[in-house]
Amino acid sequence: MQKKIAVIGSGSWGTAVANVFADAGSNVTVWGRDSNVIEGINATRHNPRYLSAFELSGQLRASGDLAATIEWADVVVCAIPTQKIRAVFAPLQNLLAGKWIVNTSKGIEESTYKRISEIFSELSPTSPFAVLSGPTFAEEVVKRLPSAITVACTDLAVATEVQRLFSTPYMRGYASDDVCGVEWGGALKNVVAVATGIASGVGLGLNTQAALINRGIAEIVRMATFKGARPITFLGLSGMGDLVLTCTGDLSRNRRLGIAIGQGKSLEEAFAHLGGVAEGAFTARAAYEMAVKDKIEMPLTEQVYKILYTGQTPKRALTELMGRNLKVEWDFV
Repeated sequence: MQKKIAVIGSGSWGTAVANVFADAGSNVTVWGRDSNVIEGINATRHNPRYLSAFELSGQLRASGDLAATIEWADVVVCAIPTQKIRAVFAPLQNLLAGKWIVNTSKGIEESTYKRISEIFSELSPTSPFAVLSGPTFAEEVVKRLPSAITVACTDLAVATEVQRLFSTPYMRGYASDDVCGVEWGGALKNVVAVATGIASGVGLGLNTQAALINRGIAEIVRMATFKGARPITFLGLSGMGDLVLTCTGDLSRNRRLGIAIGQGKSLEEAFAHLGGVAEGAFTARAAYEMAVKDKIEMPLTEQVYKILYTGQTPKRALTELMGRNLKVEWDFV
């Protein structure tokens, strides 16, 4: 039996995710604030603002009424920026009670250092929670190019049902019960992508970027296992898979933000140039502050934070990273 699915967020990723659920056979309503987007999806099966070239499923409709959309649904899918989640959902948290919540956003709440599962456990403690995370650019997903993703829930029965609801000939899901690991992988890979973008922006080579990716996964594992994640998770789609895509793909907002910073733009100028949200900028601050508090060694995250928020130059950051004391490669396993 298919479920009624509400996707909250009508941007690029929300549109792509909603389209997958619809292609898989569910009745799907995507919510957004932009009346032109809502009208366009309902009238033409195209989102006129995001991914406008691609036709969407006939099973998909759009609404501007958030309360009605949530109330109608069996499954509520979060596809809005992490820092906006509490403000959007808190006023209607009574409507979430008992519904399945599936999160597709990636990041850490700056004001509380909470993962998204922890935010929703406060907003709706009776709701089963699952997270979708993996190497999936919205444009390629809406083109229906073959992709794979991790579906994680502490209750594997829920994870496997969401896996089924999200399964199409072009989208393959893999179930996991390590919500903590999947969330940390999705959040911290964006910081590493900003770093590799900065390296590219200042003209450094592929050797440098490959080293940053590899040492980035070391930092991700170090932080995440301290918080309770399983190391094996980071060999999977939500770990190395997502990290490599986000650090190397031209469609990556976090990489493009880093490139703009590396080319000399301020953070504000880089955001304006990007025209959208890059979660890595917010996660860098939260992750750095958590690392300091918990005494976790995260030198790459520290340098990204300093470049974004304290005026550190990329050249000076590189000097500090390369000048650190020599050490064994895996000192935490």
